[in-house]
Amino acid sequence: MKKILFCLFFVLGAMSVVAQSKVYFTKDISPEGLVKVYKALGRKAKGRVAVKISTGEPGGKHFLQPSLIKDLVQKVDGTIVECNTAYNGPRFNTESHKKAARDHGFYDIADVDIMDETGDLKIPVQDTTRMKYNIVGANMANYDFMINLAHFKGHQMGGFGGVLKNASIGVASRSGKTYIHSAGRIEDVKKIWRYTNDQDGFIECMAAAAQAVHNYFDNGKKILYINVMNNLSIDCDCNGNPAAPQMKDVGILASLDPVALDKACLDIVFGHESKEGDTSEPLIKRINSLHGTWIVEYAEKIGLGSQTYKLIDIDK
Repeated sequence: MKKILFCLFFVLGAMSVVAQSKVYFTKDISPEGLVKVYKALGRKAKGRVAVKISTGEPGGKHFLQPSLIKDLVQKVDGTIVECNTAYNGPRFNTESHKKAARDHGFYDIADVDIMDETGDLKIPVQDTTRMKYNIVGANMANYDFMINLAHFKGHQMGGFGGVLKNASIGVASRSGKTYIHSAGRIEDVKKIWRYTNDQDGFIECMAAAAQAVHNYFDNGKKILYINVMNNLSIDCDCNGNPAAPQMKDVGILASLDPVALDKACLDIVFGHESKEGDTSEPLIKRINSLHGTWIVEYAEKIGLGSQTYKLIDIDK
């Protein structure tokens, strides 16, 4: 019996090692570092490639700069993609959103596609607990592959924003954003702020929507994920007047598993040894106040990815 139990534990232990998702890391926050971490993933972006970023709210300055992402976007011959916001502002409609993207320099490095300019596209959700479907920009149907290129930072509603938020709220059309924010209750953007009191429901819908996008791209075989950990404000790039970062830049992390990737970034923030001039405490407070970590827990629960990962430093 002891021998059988030993063998069982050995097999389970081996399975857990195999099940670890790989997360690649570099301290080099530069165009070269971004291309290097992309190559480390071993998955080549092919066909019509969408590079999902945040174009950044006018007035803000923490969004990923065109100078940083240019080499990667052009290497894959990618199109920068975004969707309009659900709140009234400069990026609420396509015309003014394109102006913001142009003013921020994104048109200087690639074509830019506001994917819900032509309407909505409903795609299936695997987790139907709260959502019947996901609603994304219709132009997503024009792409074969997606690079989810996110700026990891805090967020005033989700606690933090990484690749899971970028795949859910970021890819959703205005109606889709409303549907997620309201925890699957409404799609009418005019009523969005009447239905935002279910925090865990909102976060669970983000996870479900991120999974829907992941599955849309050949069950996750034609998508990859990158988080840039710089300008670590407690506020999102959708804030035109974000708080100044109090935690110093960390690096770039990438994975084929979005859950593992966001979890690795969270672990870096929560494990950071704070000191004067370099503290993660405000960011941790923001995340905890909004139950932000629930997104990786729930995303793992519904089968999107794993919180168990192996961090690989590609600088060594």
